[in-house]
Amino acid sequence: MQIDPRDKRYQDIYRLMVGAVVPRPIAFVSTIDPNGRLNLAPFSYFTAGSSNPPCVVFSPQHRGPEKAAKDTLRNVCDTREFVVNIVSEEFVNQMNATAAEFPPQISEFEISGLTPVPSERVRPPRVKESHVQMECQLVNVITVSDKPGGGSLVIGEVILFHVDEAVLADPEHDIFKIDPDKLRAVGRMGGISYTRTLDRFEIARPKWPS
Repeated sequence: MQIDPRDKRYQDIYRLMVGAVVPRPIAFVSTIDPNGRLNLAPFSYFTAGSSNPPCVVFSPQHRGPEKAAKDTLRNVCDTREFVVNIVSEEFVNQMNATAAEFPPQISEFEISGLTPVPSERVRPPRVKESHVQMECQLVNVITVSDKPGGGSLVIGEVILFHVDEAVLADPEHDIFKIDPDKLRAVGRMGGISYTRTLDRFEIARPKWPS
């Protein structure tokens, strides 16, 4: 079967993409607007982009050129700062509670019951319940399309990591290795489905010449 996206509804192409590009990690992004109002929202179009400097990329989807941008994108553009909080299984329901389209004056921290804690180098707060938090400064916003279903790539440089020692494999000897069994991160599948990261296998990377 071949599917040409040019003659299909973008809603159907979205369903196809989120069912095929799986599992997707979740960027739980906290921002603040110029008036000090807090925002917290999950994005599953998310990945790492670079290690030197460390950068992350997430993509808010657009509603169309005649509709307002999502609060997260608007706040990032206004303040050039945000925090990416990694989602673990123990607070996935609270994360999901923030996914609704709330008006800007409503704080998703209050809706979800999650706890904002001050960041060290950026104005948006971190999510206390998250075991890994990344304070970011905006590098660039690349708008792929502002049509409904289009998106912008938000690229941020991580200027400070916060890592809970409880999720490290060996905190006394290696502060860089996270134990996935302790982090218990979750990912998005298609529709309303999520996945746990507890079922894994290992394959050694080949070398040339072998």
